[in-house]
Amino acid sequence: MATDRRSFLKQTGWTLLGSGILISIGSFFPSAGRALEKSLSPELYGFIVDTTTCIGCGKCVQACKIENSVPDECYRTWVERYIITAGDNVFVDSPHGALHGFKGSGIAEDVKKAFFVPKLCNHCAEPNCVQVCPVGATFMTEEGVVLVDEKHCVGCGYCVQACPYGARFMHPVRHTADKCTWCYHRVKKNLLPACVMVCPVKARQFGNLNDPKSAVNRVLKQFRISVLKPETGNNPKTYYVGLDKEVR
Repeated sequence: MATDRRSFLKQTGWTLLGSGILISIGSFFPSAGRALEKSLSPELYGFIVDTTTCIGCGKCVQACKIENSVPDECYRTWVERYIITAGDNVFVDSPHGALHGFKGSGIAEDVKKAFFVPKLCNHCAEPNCVQVCPVGATFMTEEGVVLVDEKHCVGCGYCVQACPYGARFMHPVRHTADKCTWCYHRVKKNLLPACVMVCPVKARQFGNLNDPKSAVNRVLKQFRISVLKPETGNNPKTYYVGLDKEVR
């Protein structure tokens, strides 16, 4: 699901607000349009991951662990390394979620290309996890952030199974569902998510989809973007630049 935004945006412009933005984004990129249609808030957040600049250093994973007290061997965000050989074999690894970066691959075949793909909760506009929760513990804020109310979560794990991105896990101590929150506690204080703050190459961007001048919209205007598993119909609000067809 890749789309060239540049030519379209030249025709439509970004000077309109409200329904004008909905038409320009929504007609061109359905997941953003559906999210905007549902949003009653001036803020509707989106996230950009640029796979062409990620260096797999793991600083994002480290920052997330510290900021959110994520338990050992659990990850709210992680980085995968993709190696495609001359024979078109695809190797994927993510040692400890890339917490300490990556070492040599040990692959004997000639490598055609290699790249890193950061992953996290996609904060979908049509999230399966919200639909399957039997007690309403998984919900979406007015800004489009999908959260878990741990006081109401009964630990059934339905949402973990329903997420097609593998972005959820059961907290080993609290026995409730856990996942990336886009550091909502920071965002409410006008701070960026921890992973965005520490990325040395700006491979992660976060901002307001309702603001034409936001960091995410600057990227959406300039680059081809994709989402993970578009066929699921979840309409993610985490968008990828340079996403290869081998990524799953």
